[in-house]
Amino acid sequence: MRLTAFLLVAVSIVAGVGAFMARASGQAEGAAVPIYGIKIYPGYRDWKLISVAHEEGSLNDLRAVLGNDIALKAYREGKLPFPDGTVIARIAWSYVPSEENNKAFGRKQSYVPGPQPEWYLQFMVKDSKKYAASGGWGYAQFDKDGKPADAAKLETCFPCHLPIKDRDYVYTHYAP
Repeated sequence: MRLTAFLLVAVSIVAGVGAFMARASGQAEGAAVPIYGIKIYPGYRDWKLISVAHEEGSLNDLRAVLGNDIALKAYREGKLPFPDGTVIARIAWSYVPSEENNKAFGRKQSYVPGPQPEWYLQFMVKDSKKYAASGGWGYAQFDKDGKPADAAKLETCFPCHLPIKDRDYVYTHYAP
């Protein structure tokens, strides 16, 4: 009886530690992207704003770039390369004219976020050992339903960031 009780307590402790470690990793339950194994970070929408951008061409979106505390500190200090543990998130929206605002302005000049594009959420995760083959960064993309991009899509991430190797592969500048 004591052995059964001991085993029950031991299994409960192991399960509790496992659940705590999953939560402490900062990554949610759910599907991970192939290649890099990154999941959607819970609470990422509460991270600090690093910058905003309007991309034209085939992307044609508005985007907010957010960072975890490690990313924000590195940006503010101008620290390159970014330290391990840095996570940068990009949230994108299409944009549409704001009829209400434009009516007040008397001309078409105001645009607001519209529907999310197919791949609206991206993460860059710095782990110089785990992602050594891709400049120390892991990449993730999720569609508006939270489904991860396939391997073929993710294989385009690092080559796109290669031209900015001197900036630790990060396009976004900090907008204080």
